[in-house]
Amino acid sequence: MQYPVGPPTHPPMPAVPPPPPGQDAATGHFPLAGAAQTAAVAVLLIGPAGAGKTTVARHWADTRRVPTAHVSLDDVREWVRSGFADPQSGWNDHSEAQYRLARRTCGFAARNFLANGISCILDDAVFPDRPVVGLGGWKRHVGPGLLPVVLLPGLEVVLERNAERTGNRRLSDEEVARIHGRMAGWYGSGLPIIDNTQQDVATTARLLDEVVARSLTAR
Repeated sequence: MQYPVGPPTHPPMPAVPPPPPGQDAATGHFPLAGAAQTAAVAVLLIGPAGAGKTTVARHWADTRRVPTAHVSLDDVREWVRSGFADPQSGWNDHSEAQYRLARRTCGFAARNFLANGISCILDDAVFPDRPVVGLGGWKRHVGPGLLPVVLLPGLEVVLERNAERTGNRRLSDEEVARIHGRMAGWYGSGLPIIDNTQQDVATTARLLDEVVARSLTAR
């Protein structure tokens, strides 16, 4: 009996069909039936740990008159249950990789919400001295229409709020002070800054609404 020689032959790979009508090629989603066709907005709320970003973002999303989602970077980072890289143990390549992965995941979710007419607000401690991996990275993942807003209360308020946190979200006073100092670099950047030192959550959310409205009008 003779056996064939040479590499085995395989049938040609079928061509990848184009996405069906209505499907987004980048995200693979279909717009939801009855989704609002009004222009949705994506807001990135920037600030140090203890600034109140997550609380304000959640309240802002809860009280808007149009569909709005809240996407928290910290929440997405904590989806990693085993092998979670805690920056408190030292910022390294492992924690940096998980941070980048969480940011891409948040950006993917935001684009899907926007494509379905749902606005969204994201929150993250983005540093002004790291534009490529910070604000620039967010704009790459979400899109150029992203509206960044800085939430920056006084240091004493940030320290008080941080003291009320638990688990890996609570930082040392020294780390909080260092982060707060770096955030001061946003002054003079041209980004809108809200000082919520003496503002409650509802008032801060209203100020955020005014900032977003002005930004959209200026486009």
